[in-house]
Amino acid sequence: MSNELEAFLEYIQVTKALSKRSVEAYRSDLLQIEEISKKPLITLDTNATLKALSSYDNKRTLNRKLSAINAFFAFCFKSEFVEEHQKLKLAKVPKNLPKFLSFEQIKGGVALIDQSCWMGSRDAALILFLYATGMRISECLNMRLDDIEENWLRVRHGKGEKERMIPIAQNALIQLKKYLSEVPFDKEQIWLNYRGQPLSRISAFKITQKYLGVSPHVLRHSYATALILGGADLRVVQELLGHASLLTTQVYTHIQKQNLQETVLKHHPMA
Repeated sequence: MSNELEAFLEYIQVTKALSKRSVEAYRSDLLQIEEISKKPLITLDTNATLKALSSYDNKRTLNRKLSAINAFFAFCFKSEFVEEHQKLKLAKVPKNLPKFLSFEQIKGGVALIDQSCWMGSRDAALILFLYATGMRISECLNMRLDDIEENWLRVRHGKGEKERMIPIAQNALIQLKKYLSEVPFDKEQIWLNYRGQPLSRISAFKITQKYLGVSPHVLRHSYATALILGGADLRVVQELLGHASLLTTQVYTHIQKQNLQETVLKHHPMA
């Protein structure tokens, strides 16, 4: 690993406070490019970089690598390791609407859960809580009891270690209290497995897949979609989701436009 790359990884971990998962993703992507080119990243020009990336056919994978390189070169320019700020254009990727579920679909899945045991109550509470808050699954699994203040949730372990407050729907709180009254373990962390250990991401995925046929992240999309279709302001949704940039949230405007079009086609006499 080159000295510049090592300095960049330290910068995003310490100064930018990115999560361990994000730092490792940057490290993996940038090391791969160094290994392919057999040269330190800082010595690559645009042509050499694109040549190193020519084997990646998937545009989303390619864009992830390009974003990592751009972040690295921006850091090098800012740190005066290089004289010019090299920036590569991302590949054009068709915008796909995020998959989401309606509230009726989610209620239907929760109705299938056998809540005669505490783990059933946990599964129902987890699904409703994800849909009621729009949290990332990593944020949800790191929740502790003192993160809930009356009808509000303080997200302390958000992306980039940024805190935010989210109001919690009453139905989700009721189900959560039911689960907490039944769980046989006394732990600060909320979501536990049958051994009383913290619930893993894989186990959470299995829960939502079993009852809804989707990943936990689809519940985050469902939360945002419900807010947008209900008329919520895009910047409010950005704040609730914890997006650093409004550009990330703007994917949901396509849903809003589609909903407006369907409304016109259904109700306007000239449609």
